Amino acid sequence: MDRLAAMDIFVRVVDAGSFSAAARHQNIGQPAVSKAVAQLEEWLGVKLLLRSTRALTPTEAGASFYQRARRAIDEADEAVMAARGTANALSGKLRVSAAVCFARLHIVPRLHEFLEQHPNLNVEMMLDDRNIDLVDEGVDIALRMGALADSNMTARRLGEARRRVIGTPEYFSKHGMPKVPSDLLGHRAVIYTRDGGGEDWTFRKATAEMSVKLQGRVKITATEGIRAAVISNMGLTITSEWAFTPELKSGAVISVLDDWLLPTVNLSAVYPTGRMASSKARQFAAFAEACISE
Repeated sequence: MDRLAAMDIFVRVVDAGSFSAAARHQNIGQPAVSKAVAQLEEWLGVKLLLRSTRALTPTEAGASFYQRARRAIDEADEAVMAARGTANALSGKLRVSAAVCFARLHIVPRLHEFLEQHPNLNVEMMLDDRNIDLVDEGVDIALRMGALADSNMTARRLGEARRRVIGTPEYFSKHGMPKVPSDLLGHRAVIYTRDGGGEDWTFRKATAEMSVKLQGRVKITATEGIRAAVISNMGLTITSEWAFTPELKSGAVISVLDDWLLPTVNLSAVYPTGRMASSKARQFAAFAEACISE
């Protein structure tokens, strides 16, 4: 068995979690799967899998080899599809990293559309508000908001959203409607503390500029928490309009001071450093762009 075929079987074993499931997927016998992995381990000179009666677990070397082997197999599959003129026929697995709230509101509800277009493709969504290491985690594409910390990453900007001052009608009815940014000093704010958030904001209107330091007893590190606090009338917040798109449409929350501008928020598709984006990743980026443009 050639090494690429053995690598493919190893990747299937890790994905499936067992030799038997990988054998069924490859339509071969389980002994052939075990032999392929053993030959691969012998060739590499390292143990790739820890075997127990209950599960298979990649060793540290196995996990590292898995990520690179899967990329090599994906690129080989793309080369075959391109040669056959079937580059749009996506298959295999696509691993996507995205922020929890953004994906829940804008990507996951429409994910079935992408899957229907590509029936041979499986998608694994890794939802986390942290910026994880794309190479270590085997991510094909990440959807990231705000400034990109690593300028060496391969990225494509997908869209831009306004930051807004947002609260419920009930909150503003009780505490008053701010007319100028300085009025926010008399309001209770729910403050987002991760990258792109904070207490200090500068508003601009034509040539005028006004800086404000929000006052609030509640600081939250996750957008989902900001949403829950604002919707429960705990206070107003400054955040991307993407975080409250359904509620802004329904009127459950409203945006104030809209004639004043705050720094906008960019959404970018980010790919692992040093790799050309795969067809799967590029098409998912186009899908995400369509989700926010509508």
